[in-house]
Amino acid sequence: MTTRTAPEQPIRPTTHRVASVITETFAPAILAALLPLIIALHASTDLLVGLGWAALAVFFSAVIPYGIIWLGVRRGHLTDHHIGKREQRRKPLLLGLASVLVGLTLLILLGAPRPLIAMIVVIFGVVLIIAVVNMFWKLSGHTAVAAGCASVLVIVFGPALLAAFVIVIAVGWSRVQLRAHTPMQVVTGFIAGILIATPTYLLVA
Repeated sequence: MTTRTAPEQPIRPTTHRVASVITETFAPAILAALLPLIIALHASTDLLVGLGWAALAVFFSAVIPYGIIWLGVRRGHLTDHHIGKREQRRKPLLLGLASVLVGLTLLILLGAPRPLIAMIVVIFGVVLIIAVVNMFWKLSGHTAVAAGCASVLVIVFGPALLAAFVIVIAVGWSRVQLRAHTPMQVVTGFIAGILIATPTYLLVA
C-alpha cells in the first residue's frame, strides 16, 4: 500500500519578498561589515582613527570573503551568493577564515582597540564553527552570525540591545521561509552564535 504525502505548499509571493529582503539585509557579509564599524567607532575617541580601524577590519572580515563568493558565483563555481549547496561551501569558508585571520593579525600588530580585536575573533570563531559543522550538516550561517552579532551588541551596549534578537529571529524565519534551511538548522545556528560569541568577546575584550 502506497503512502501519500501532502504536496509541498508554494511560498506566497508577499512572504517570499519579505523573507528575501530580511535575508539580504542581514546577510553575514553585511553584519561582518557593520559590527566591526560599530565597535571600532565605539572604542575610539577619534572619529577618523575609528574609521581607519574599521576600514582595515571590514576589508578582511567582509570585503575579501564576500569577494571570494562573488567571484565563485561569477565563474559558475557557486550556485548563488548564499552558497545554498552545502558541498560548495568548504572552499569559500576556508578562504574566508584565512582572510579574517590575516586581518586579525594585522589589527593585533598595529595596536587596534581591544574591543575591535575581540569582535574579529568572534567573527572568526563563528565562521570556524560553521565551516566545521558544514562538513557533515548544513547549519544556518545567517542565523549563527546574526546571533553572534546580537550577543556582542548586548555585551557592549547593555540589556536594551536584547531587542536585536528580534532581528535574529526574523533572519531565522526568513531562512526557513525561503527553504534554505530547516527549523533545526536555524535553531542550532542561533544557539551556536550565542555560545561562541558571548564567552569569546568577554574573554578577549
